[in-house]
Amino acid sequence: MPSSFARLGLAGLLFAAGAAHAATGPDFDTQLRHAADRFMRANHIPGMAIAITVDGKDRFYNFGVASKETRRKVGSDTLFELGSISKTFIATLATYAQAEGKLSLDRHVEDYLPEFQGKPFGKVALFDLGTHTAGGFPLQVPDEVRNREQLIAWLQAWQPRYPEGSKRSYANPSIGMLGLIAADRLGQPYADAVEHTLLPKLGLVSTYIRVPDAKKADYAQGYSSDGKPVRVNPGVLGDEAYGVISSTKDLLHYVHVQLGDAPLDPLTRRAIADTRTAYYRSGPMTQDLAWEQYPWPVTHDDLLRGNASRMIREDQPVTALKPPQAAVDGVLVNKTGATNGFGAYIAFVPVKKLGLVILTNRSHPTEGRVEFAYEVLKLLEPDALGPTER
Repeated sequence: MPSSFARLGLAGLLFAAGAAHAATGPDFDTQLRHAADRFMRANHIPGMAIAITVDGKDRFYNFGVASKETRRKVGSDTLFELGSISKTFIATLATYAQAEGKLSLDRHVEDYLPEFQGKPFGKVALFDLGTHTAGGFPLQVPDEVRNREQLIAWLQAWQPRYPEGSKRSYANPSIGMLGLIAADRLGQPYADAVEHTLLPKLGLVSTYIRVPDAKKADYAQGYSSDGKPVRVNPGVLGDEAYGVISSTKDLLHYVHVQLGDAPLDPLTRRAIADTRTAYYRSGPMTQDLAWEQYPWPVTHDDLLRGNASRMIREDQPVTALKPPQAAVDGVLVNKTGATNGFGAYIAFVPVKKLGLVILTNRSHPTEGRVEFAYEVLKLLEPDALGPTER
């Protein structure tokens, strides 16, 4: 990539009016730009958007291009694929349905989908669908499953590989089914339930599963690890598990929702709190509903271990928290996400009123993105995490 920030398009920094904080002054901006330049070069990333909030003050940093073909600059309204950050919307739709009395996360699949009566999948508790602890699923729905009828048949034949609640097996099919059940209970297809019910309640105005024609010009082009243009093509349960598309401006509002800084109706506020109920511990990470959390201040090694690729590829032993623990403030809560052409990261620390969003338009290893995120967090909280060493 070119060495000049101007040639990279890195000069496009947007600042919230009046934003001022000791951790986000001129020195911070300079160090962040250099860190972003290194990260983008190392991973051949054409464009990246970052949003930060500290004590209610927001800052937006935009680097590079949304498309190598058009050379359109990245902005805080540029739309990126979120990958598995989409799972946090599944969790919120399910807890909202619970707040409305339409389902209970303690009940079982067969209580809501009678076609699974007497089947192993029917015995799974909904909270185990949302915490990847249902008993062992593959990461993806098999390619030969192409519609709901085939999905039901596949799940009717499913046999657990280990007892429910004993291991974490990161999987799109199980948490995707939580989204399907929640939407069914709300009487809508999943995409409609998210776009027409959930997102307006959260105050999100540029977050989509189906990008409208009027917004397609804002949709960044993604690039695969070998640099080819690519965008997500969701299969069965893809809308649920990895289909959400959003901007840093909207996701930073989503962070404010998590921090309690945005107005919400009582049911939605309860739903947000319930997504952060802690159910299991796996190594340094505690598994909430889709969200993952760490005691604050978090160490570099713990954050990298908890977000390592093996946490997705390999089954991990878990320890159940009995009873599950209600949301607490002294934690860092995060979620990574990726599709074949995008990488994303979101994190917030309630006790510090701090949040971070990173969106990129090229596939790259999760570990590199989390390393960069930790570097930014150290710049924001040097007293807690120590100075950035360069």
